[in-house]
Amino acid sequence: MPTIYRLVKYLTSATAVLALLTTAPTAVATVPEPVATKALPQATAAAADTWQPPLSTQGRYIVDARGDRFRLKSANWDGAQGSWTGSGSITDPANHHAGQDSYGIPLGLDRAPLPALLADFHALGINSIRLPFSNEMIHATAPVPDVAVAANPQLRGRTPLQIYDAVVAALTQDGFAVILNNHTNTSRWCCGIDGNERWNSSQSTQQWTDDWVFMARRYATDSRVVGADLYNEVRRDVLDDPNWGSGDGHDWYSAAQQAADRILTEGNPNLLIVIEGINWTGVPVDGLPHDRPTLTPVRTLSHTLVDAHKLVYSAHFYGYTGPRHSGATGIGETHDARYQDLTRDQLYQVLADQAFYVTTEGQHYTAPVWISEFGIGANETGSAARTWFGNITDYFADHDADFAYWPLVGWEGHDDWALLRYDTAGRRYGILDQGDWRGTAWSHLMTAPTRTGTITPVPVWRMLTTDHGDQVQSLRVRAGGDWDAGAYKAACPDGLRLIGLSHTSGRGLCTDITAGDLRAAGNAQTVVTDERHVPAGGDWASGYTKLQCPAGQFLIGYSRRGDRVSAALCAPGRTPLGATGRTVWFDRSDTRPADLAGGDFASGVYKGQCSADEYAAGIAFTTRVGSTAGPAALLCTPLKP
Repeated sequence: MPTIYRLVKYLTSATAVLALLTTAPTAVATVPEPVATKALPQATAAAADTWQPPLSTQGRYIVDARGDRFRLKSANWDGAQGSWTGSGSITDPANHHAGQDSYGIPLGLDRAPLPALLADFHALGINSIRLPFSNEMIHATAPVPDVAVAANPQLRGRTPLQIYDAVVAALTQDGFAVILNNHTNTSRWCCGIDGNERWNSSQSTQQWTDDWVFMARRYATDSRVVGADLYNEVRRDVLDDPNWGSGDGHDWYSAAQQAADRILTEGNPNLLIVIEGINWTGVPVDGLPHDRPTLTPVRTLSHTLVDAHKLVYSAHFYGYTGPRHSGATGIGETHDARYQDLTRDQLYQVLADQAFYVTTEGQHYTAPVWISEFGIGANETGSAARTWFGNITDYFADHDADFAYWPLVGWEGHDDWALLRYDTAGRRYGILDQGDWRGTAWSHLMTAPTRTGTITPVPVWRMLTTDHGDQVQSLRVRAGGDWDAGAYKAACPDGLRLIGLSHTSGRGLCTDITAGDLRAAGNAQTVVTDERHVPAGGDWASGYTKLQCPAGQFLIGYSRRGDRVSAALCAPGRTPLGATGRTVWFDRSDTRPADLAGGDFASGVYKGQCSADEYAAGIAFTTRVGSTAGPAALLCTPLKP
């Protein structure tokens, strides 16, 4: 969200550090139950019948239950994440962002009835809402004051969570898709050094994932609640940076993986899982390391969920920030370029490098990219900022991108960034007015040609990693229990087969290319720990230990103890499989198909990979002294007899 990143200021402020350590939300024993919500009048009759939930992904596209493209044309309806800026009395509106006290609920409910708000949302042309919330909001038990819902008296006496319930119900009844967004830990305005830097800044990772399971279950019966946006703008605090894959308590990659798997297995298997890149690392001072990584780490370490068609990546772009610029002015400002300082071509290259490369088909990281925040003020007069807004909306239009504008609702005379602003009498102002300079760019974005209709299925590629523990992503395998106790284990998501391995690092590559779901019905599987299934005269890796699947079975997983291969996991095929294979060695160099399908799933180490018309039927390795005991060869066998 638009704010100045004030890290250096906070680093020099002992008071701020003390405040950071004392802003944890107050714990309560119970969470309010939903209050029954009376059906609200439809603002329009059309939207509810134009798409069919739930949503999933097909390559770079989001699709509905019929397989038709569903482009997220969204806006952020903020407020429930909190608006207090962290200093002064919380009861004084002057101490809230833009002078707007949200009372911990979506903005505007004091000024316009819900049906009127929804009608205005439809007039914008959007089809979906990113709806922020804080963990503190979930546990708050006090009802909001009547003034907070003055234009919606039916909501009086309710807690913030119960009002959030009512807003969700109103939106989905009116045909909007809703993406739940965990924006903050505490109900404090984001995004500086504020106790909300990471998912676990003011709470434990366990509490964070528990809250996500709670929220997923709470709306599981509402099919138009379509997504879980895990956390907003993960960034550095006073002492440390977040990271992507180191395995420690600040590992955003690992935390997102954990939350995603719990949401899909314990909460609601139908939700899209939205994972934002890292927003900021380092200290914004010339000469010291600092960066805005966004989605760049995904290229070498992407997520693999238990459902291979639920992952969406996201990123934020504002003109006043930059690839290595925090957005600060004065203290904390560096000489790095802001996005609005870049030429059109430079901006387009940065957008591709930092985010949109993820939409490239045929890679282990391929997924839809949702720019879940961008925006600018109606009162902006700077030519560079205005040009940036035109350029970035052109890019979104030209690249058929999914997007969400920040923010949707504000108060007239307070937040000129809002698409729609309301005065105390409920009169509407904003981008729908003829005088709003942003209207031209917005109209182009909303009306530019877009792909519609059925999206043809494309092959899925997903990586496996045992860097710091198990990655068993098959629910069918999980149902069978621990198949190699004490080892690091990996298994492909259901519907995919193992097709590639790395010599070191414990990485694997899964796909459904050519054959689709190859596995027979049921949960039958074979754990192979010796050479008993190598047929007589079938020594395909002489002098090496060979873990070969039984005839008619194929590799879906593997395990390791340290650097040594521990076991191969095999499953029976649903159709007859080929029997005579070839040996693919990769202990001294890469051996992969010429098209490098699936991408670099184990950056910097040797890899082996079967062809698209083959399945992996065995793993060979050596235990010779002085040799690496990781996978050295794959037995690659034709899919058809």
